[in-house]
Parts: sequence; structure tokens; C-alpha cells
Amino acid sequence: MSKTTLPVADHAAVLREALLAADFTADGLLDRLGAPAYAALARSETVPALRATRSGTPLDTLVRLFLLQRSVPGEQARAALPLEECVADGWVTREGGADGEVRAGVDVRPYGGPDGEDWFIVSDLGCAVGGAGGIGSREEGVVLGVGGASTTLAGITVRAPVAAALDLGTGSGIQALHAAQHATRITATDLNPRALEFTRLTLALSGAAPADLREGSLFEPVGSDTFDLIVSNPPFVISPGARLTYRDGGMGGDDLCRTLVQQAGAHLNEGGYAQFLANWQHVEGEEWQDRLRSWVPSGCDAWIVQRESQDVTQYAELWLRDSGDHRSDPAEYAERYEAWLDEFEARGTKAVGFGWITLRKSAAAAAGNPSVVVEEWPHAVRQPLGQAVQEHFARQDYLRDQDDAALLAGHFSLAEEVVQEQVGLPGAEDPEHVVLRQHHGMMRATKVDAVAAGFAGVCDGSLAAGRILDAIAQLMSEDPVLLRDRTPQAIRLLVEEGFLEPVTGPGAGTAAGSGIGGGADGGAGGGV
Repeated sequence: MSKTTLPVADHAAVLREALLAADFTADGLLDRLGAPAYAALARSETVPALRATRSGTPLDTLVRLFLLQRSVPGEQARAALPLEECVADGWVTREGGADGEVRAGVDVRPYGGPDGEDWFIVSDLGCAVGGAGGIGSREEGVVLGVGGASTTLAGITVRAPVAAALDLGTGSGIQALHAAQHATRITATDLNPRALEFTRLTLALSGAAPADLREGSLFEPVGSDTFDLIVSNPPFVISPGARLTYRDGGMGGDDLCRTLVQQAGAHLNEGGYAQFLANWQHVEGEEWQDRLRSWVPSGCDAWIVQRESQDVTQYAELWLRDSGDHRSDPAEYAERYEAWLDEFEARGTKAVGFGWITLRKSAAAAAGNPSVVVEEWPHAVRQPLGQAVQEHFARQDYLRDQDDAALLAGHFSLAEEVVQEQVGLPGAEDPEHVVLRQHHGMMRATKVDAVAAGFAGVCDGSLAAGRILDAIAQLMSEDPVLLRDRTPQAIRLLVEEGFLEPVTGPGAGTAAGSGIGGGADGGAGGGV
């Protein structure tokens, strides 16, 4: 990895044409390298890709040049690239004169957009992210490419058309690139001026519209501007010192993430979303859920999902590997490890959580009735989740307005891709319990009793909930009044978790005015 003078985008369109002509795309790489070598490259293992690219074709040349950071003969580079323009702009450099070997100046990585777009993410050499050894860089201003956190955030982001979007802490520009597909105006900010230049290159090489690039920390660069969508994959690592701009925010503990969340509300338009990845401390004597609820700004609803937590030793070791400290002198490594543990001990931190935070500005929240859901969900999900995020808030809107009587008068339909599982001993007359399981979105599973299972099974929007319960009471020889009294809470839970969807009326079979309904959501995309 090295930090070099960055290219300019004067001939980005010509370079893009050459890359596409050589099939230097996510799909093209998979076809050329084969699945094992392609997957190894995503882990920063280069030997399989080197073995697969020995024929000297333009695609092989581009893989070796931009992905493997190997020198290539000048004549091969000329066959694959508009070489003179690339040298003039700084994408590549010559070694040993006009006919010498050529080396890349930056990492250029194919990335597949959600609708089949061929995009390219530009970052510092050797910083495409991946591999068990971490990025291994100790340079303060390094700019990374696409990693798992980047694609996770892209996948959970709401993709509704908007007028104005903000990518705060843009890095190499992946979130700005996604937002450019559905936002009229894009603003991208970063404390690191190199990151802004990489974002410019990423957008230009991907054929996307340019963004308004602004240098500065947090919301300072945008002043009082407001947006319909704010996304941020911030430098959330909780560390004993801001050594690396790309990961350490320069604030103590989880203060950077807290500040980012708390300030976001003032920069959201009505109905707008702010979506972040974050780390947070689990502090002795404090529930982590309460800690996060205190972050939610006034006037906003929130959905906060903890995807993982690590004890302080696991967390320290993860980020010591990321910066390559595990390959340093053992005494120096031990000293740095001690510094991490000292920091956690001083703050009373026993573990660190990682997850997603979504805010939505709403009139109900502004009126003092916010919906704030904080939960732990470490299980598998099905990306993209942007549509699921919208549906979550739509369900919260619906449930805020429904008392038990309204729920019993309402009509519901079973959501798509929900199945029932019966759990019990083989051959038993009755199951021990029944589980409803989703095969989309959050892929939730919930245990239900016979009444709730029967209720969900017949919900097709044609009958009011109360009438269904009356019929179940008759079949099960139960008191219909008692059944009506105790079931609304179960209905509320099934609606909240997305197993049941409210419909407009008998036979309507369509989503209620709350906005709950189906529809495809744009994917996060992917690349090597």
C-alpha cells in the first residue's frame, strides 16, 4: 500500500470504455477467474488470481495491474488501456522509459450495481479491504475501498427517489455512488481531503453524476442544509487514540457515533431517513438499549439493531490485526494491547456492540409520540433490506393509531414467504409448539400458540380479525369474549414483526394507507 499523487478524471470516460471493452467487470472477473480464485481475491489472497491471468489478454493485464498491483509490460498495458491518457492523468506510471513496465497508481475495483450497473471503486493501492490479516496500514490518511461494512450499509439503505442525499464520511464514494441512482442532488463530505478526490474518481469512472464535495467533520461542512436521506459509514472504531482517520473518529469512547446520531435530526426533512453503521459501548451498570435510546434526537423515530457484540479482548484484537500491529515487535504489540484494555477499563466498558441505526423524521415523533425500537438480531437476514426498513416504520405508524378495538375491526393478510413449522416429538398427536418463520427481510421466527397460528393461517384480508377469532372460539370451544380480550396483543406483535399486513378492507388484498406492502428493493451490489 502506498499513498501517491491522485489521478485526475479528465479522461475517465475513455478509461471506462476501455475497462468495459476488456470485460473488466464484476461478472467478467467471475467468468475469467472462476469462483474459487474470485472468492480468494475478495479475501486479499492473490495467488489463485495470478495463476488464472497468465495469458496476457487485456482482461488479464487489467487484473494484474489494478487488482494485484503487479507491473505489466508496456505493450500489454497499451493493448488494454488508453495508455498515454492514463499516464497523463496519473492512473498509471511508467517504469524505465516509454516502453518500460507500467504500474497502477490507485486500486480500481469492479463493483456490480443493484440493477446490473458496471461500476468501479477507486481507492489507495492495497486498500480494497479483505483478508484475515486486516488492511495492515498505519498511514493516517489512507482511503479504503469496498468492504463488508460498505455493502451492509448500501443494502439496508432506503432507495426511494429523493431530492437531496448526504453521504457523510464518504471515503471512496460507494454510498454516494448508490445514492446517485435515486437522488437528484448528492452532497458528499469527509474530513480527509484525499477521500473527496477518490469519491470524485469513483463517480466519474462509474459514469455517475458528480457530487457536491465538501471537506470537514460531521455536519460542519453542510451548515444548516437539510436532506431527505443521510447515510454514513463513519470511523466508528472505539480505540485509545485516533491513529487512523478511516476508522478512528478522534473522540473518546462511542462519542462520535452518539454525536452523529444526535445531530442528524436537525438535518433531516420531514419523512427523511438517516442511516448509519455504528459501534457502541456496553458499560457496567447500564443497559446498552437505554444508552442507545438516549441518542435518538427529538422529532425522530428510530430502529436500532445490534448485529453483534464482542468482549473487549476480542474487539481489541480485531482492530490490532486490522492495522497490522499483530505483525509488529511483540513488545510493541503488547504495549498497544494494554493501551486498549486500559481505555476500556477507565470507561467501564465490558463489551462493544455493532449494528445499524436508522432514524426517520416524523410528525408523530415531533408531537411527542416517537417509535423507538432497540433490539438484538444476530441471525441471518436477506439483503437488500431497504424495503424492509420502510415497511418497519410503516407498521409502527399503523400500530400507533390502533387500539385493541381497532385491531379487532381490522383486516389482515399473511405476509409473503411466511411458513409454519410444527415442533414436537415424532408421532405425537399435537406439536409442542408452532413457529412462524419468514423467508425474506429480517427472516424472523416467532413461537405462537394454536389460536395465533390458526388466525394467521386464515388471514387473507376478507374477514375482520374479530370475526376470525369468533370462528376460532367456536371451533376450539373457547369463550369468544375472553379470546377477543387476550388476542389483540398477539396480533399487534405479528403485525410489528411483519408476519401480518393490514389491508384496506374486505377482499381488498392491498396494503393499507400506512404504506405497508410488497415491491422489489434495489440491492446493495457487490464486487471483489
